[in-house]
Amino acid sequence: MSDLLQKAKLVHATTTALATTSTLQKNGALKLLSDELRKQKRYIMEENQRDIEQGRQKGLHESLIDRLILNGQRIDDMADALLQLIDLNDPIGDILEEWTRPNGLKIQKIRVPIGVVGMIYEARPNVTIDAASLCLKTGNAVLLRGSSSAIYSNTALVKVIHDALKQSDLPDDAVQLIEDTSRETASEMFKLNKYLDVLIPRGGKNLIDAVVANASVPVLETGAGNCHLFIDETANKEMAIEIAINAKTQRPSVCNAIETILVDKRWAEKHLSDLISSLQNANVEIHGDNFTASKGDQIIEATNEDYETEYLDHIIAIKVVNTLQEAVDHINSYGTHHSESIISENEDHVIAFMNEVDAAAVYHNASTRFTDGFEFGFGAEIGISTQKLHARGPMGLEALTSTKYLLHGNGQIK
Repeated sequence: MSDLLQKAKLVHATTTALATTSTLQKNGALKLLSDELRKQKRYIMEENQRDIEQGRQKGLHESLIDRLILNGQRIDDMADALLQLIDLNDPIGDILEEWTRPNGLKIQKIRVPIGVVGMIYEARPNVTIDAASLCLKTGNAVLLRGSSSAIYSNTALVKVIHDALKQSDLPDDAVQLIEDTSRETASEMFKLNKYLDVLIPRGGKNLIDAVVANASVPVLETGAGNCHLFIDETANKEMAIEIAINAKTQRPSVCNAIETILVDKRWAEKHLSDLISSLQNANVEIHGDNFTASKGDQIIEATNEDYETEYLDHIIAIKVVNTLQEAVDHINSYGTHHSESIISENEDHVIAFMNEVDAAAVYHNASTRFTDGFEFGFGAEIGISTQKLHARGPMGLEALTSTKYLLHGNGQIK
């Protein structure tokens, strides 16, 4: 029996026990995991360093190395996030609706766990803790399959998870890691309908497209982040520039960083030179249209490919538009339905933008960097859904639940 099939059976076997654990028991396990992360911080960082060294030897881009890094602060942040998760309401068992039919039949609709979640993700070891903790809080088991670039970090984190679960009332088999990172094993995982209830891919466009195209297990699609900032004619200059710098440079390697800035021509005529200077002072390479190139030096001519690209780097595309509608049409053509923002003081334009742009999160006068489970108050996230079925946007606890109808009668027959 393959390692994948063996571990899939192990996690599946825990679902009944997990579904009936109390909130107190689940929170106790999360507290133990938070403690273990702090206690084993040095071990985690040592294993993480092996991934970093291996990544640099293979020539991984620094933006990908940044995603790999688990330093002391990031581990503390993960431990703190677990404590915040403890404080959040446990949705399992919540009564969503209840009513009585004319025949006296009483019906309740309640939240229940999904069952077994399959996570497929790339060079993001923090996902190991995010996915495991959110699944455990919602009574779900989870089968993890990370990338080869984070194998040492993921293995270490799952060891820490097991050390915590062995001290808890939850089955320690509820979290399993597939250590074989080959494409063949991933393809086999896509077809495990007997053991997996849902697949959630987190990573680049190629990974997500491969899962969506080839999986027979239902997929909760998390999209790539080709995000935009539209600077309207009425935008406050200082605000627009500050938000643009933050949304591009605060952490360019993440999916909610902007990749294209669309600028109303009337604003551009007055202020585009200042925006360009500020971006260049922040070491951002600019790819721009002809109007943009006329307002600054060292600007690379933009192509359609630039407007399609999720750079995940200190690179931005800029395009000057004549109307709000042109901006909306560009976003709906090139965007990935993730996060989009308008900087404007025109209420009609704001309403039109927010209604017409097709994205999971649409902002007014704010950075797209807030599309994140922690920032939304969800404690953590298992991914950011860009689809429209079941869940959309940052997926927290409620997104990892399904529903069940409970019907109470007193002898009714049909």
